[in-house]
Amino acid sequence: MVNIRSFKELRVWNNAIDVAMNIFEITKSFPVEERFSLTDQIRRSSRSVAANITEAWRKRRYPAAFVSKLSDAESEAAETQTWIEIALRCGYLTKEEASYLDSRCEEVLGQIVAMINHPEKWTIRSNSSALRS
Repeated sequence: MVNIRSFKELRVWNNAIDVAMNIFEITKSFPVEERFSLTDQIRRSSRSVAANITEAWRKRRYPAAFVSKLSDAESEAAETQTWIEIALRCGYLTKEEASYLDSRCEEVLGQIVAMINHPEKWTIRSNSSALRS
């Protein structure tokens, strides 16, 4: 594995940021009356995915905390998919836009789940056993 020094080098983080920015741009065209409801909700959940990945990265000394924050990111990505579906059904997104955003969320979800399933590839191993010798 490549020596990743920053969360900004993670493909999953970059993909999550891209989704959040796509959603930000697309939601600029949502009706003004949705500003404090749907627009706010979908922007918050999409941004939270990357933020939780960042928090997970900083907690990788503790595998359970790492997995917990990734689980939060997974939940936020799934929530974002729900808001995408609602925006589609309200007529604020075209089928093509919704499909694209949903597929990007699925990509991020797959990457997060892969990290959750193999935290040992990402977490920092403790040298405490070496210190006891």
